[in-house]
Amino acid sequence: MARKTISRKALLSGNEALAYGAYEAGLGVACAYPGTPSTEILETLAGFKDVDAQWSVNEKVAYEVALGAAVAGVRSLFACKHVGLNVAMDPLMTSSYTGVNAGFVIVVADDPGMHSSQNEQDTRWVAIYSKMPMLEPSSPAEAKQYIQEAFHISERFDTPVLVRMTTRVSHTKEDVALGDRRVPPKRTFERNARKYVMVPGHAYQRHILVEKRLAKLKALAERSRFNRVEPGNGKLGFITSSVAYQYLKDVYPDASYLKLGMTYPFCDDKIKAFAKTVKKLFVVEELDPFLEEHIKTLGIQFTAKDPSFRIGELTPESVPQIVAGRAKREKKVAKRPPRLCAGCPHWASFAALKKMDAYVAGDIGCYTLACLPPTSALHSCLCMGAGVTWHEGWRRGAPDNKRIVGVVGDSTFVHSGVTGLINAAYNKAKGVVLILDNSTTAMTGGQHHPATGLTIRNEPTKKLILEDLCRACGADHVDVVDPMDVKAFAEVLQKRVSEDALSVIISRHPCRLLKR
Repeated sequence: MARKTISRKALLSGNEALAYGAYEAGLGVACAYPGTPSTEILETLAGFKDVDAQWSVNEKVAYEVALGAAVAGVRSLFACKHVGLNVAMDPLMTSSYTGVNAGFVIVVADDPGMHSSQNEQDTRWVAIYSKMPMLEPSSPAEAKQYIQEAFHISERFDTPVLVRMTTRVSHTKEDVALGDRRVPPKRTFERNARKYVMVPGHAYQRHILVEKRLAKLKALAERSRFNRVEPGNGKLGFITSSVAYQYLKDVYPDASYLKLGMTYPFCDDKIKAFAKTVKKLFVVEELDPFLEEHIKTLGIQFTAKDPSFRIGELTPESVPQIVAGRAKREKKVAKRPPRLCAGCPHWASFAALKKMDAYVAGDIGCYTLACLPPTSALHSCLCMGAGVTWHEGWRRGAPDNKRIVGVVGDSTFVHSGVTGLINAAYNKAKGVVLILDNSTTAMTGGQHHPATGLTIRNEPTKKLILEDLCRACGADHVDVVDPMDVKAFAEVLQKRVSEDALSVIISRHPCRLLKR
């Protein structure tokens, strides 16, 4: 990727800057599953040959691989979007107990405004839940700086460290200073079952250490340079973080600020001291009242934002509304709903489903757009892999309706649809699962996955054969059909829907945007 370079500076997005920062910090292993707005982190890291970067099957797998590398002794990173972190929550919670060896950083990109997500989720609560420290950069330059500090904190305190990005921080660009790569000595792994084997007896003792660690991290938060006071006129003061800080500075340059870059653990003493220096105090953050709720417990009087601002991202235009105590005013603009690309093979697949008047259990991917006119042929979308499992549940709730079809993409099937198909076969479920195989992870920009036969660096690798996998999972029938052969596809679909069996139809036609 060509970049504008200015004497050891480069014009970088937040995601790119974070990747450069991790590289300069001696990152050895990086794992992720693509998801907007985090995708570019791994794509950038894949450009560094001395970083072992991989697209993993799903976020749980990515987390465990990266953590394993950190325990083995090299600095490692796991990246995901907010809903992806939910998939990794099982290992995440226990890794707070095991700790790390070399530095291990969890980068999660929240998506306020749901530009490409099925929910708004404020990941800051995970820091409290998991008892892990969290850093929140407000710009690309800070993203580069914070990721480097995150590795130091991780190693000093033997803990995974959360770095929370948001859509605007991830995708905003600015000139960022570049540095040299410094790889710390590889740490030796020492066998320690009491640390790394989480049976109940060991876990109890590790929990005691986690609580002691949290107290030390709280002391760090009080003196962290990332939690800084910016004195102003003293009339108006803001406690803020992330991109909200940037918006506030634009609108209220003369105000006083407590800018929080380490948002957990809370720096109570610094918050109390700052509150005494201003006449009127506001807490402004995106999305949830994360800081607000805690500051209330300190007995500090402040003006909170109207609850309507918990929905959707903040903007420079919305900040004065918050200060004025008003509810959120939505901009009225002409809406142009998204739609499938011209020539997309999914058009043909959903046309057949609509003609059949099928109930379609959907999934996360480009094909989710089939819920909109003119197709209007998708009737549910919950999370990755739910097209398979929701389909089974629907059939069990309406056993006489054979016009129920589960839809899932090729990458999504590998991510979390496989276990659903195994469950269906094991529990003697019937019905049709339709895998929309366009040979890429199209929704996030065309990344590879195991069924493409190429790695993140476009290197040939073992290719997963979906039809063989489906047979191994227990499907009674597996058909591979090109949806552009409209007649053949419709015939196969009608045939399998009418049967009393568990069938998989692989609708295979490459995405029109593929360049490989």
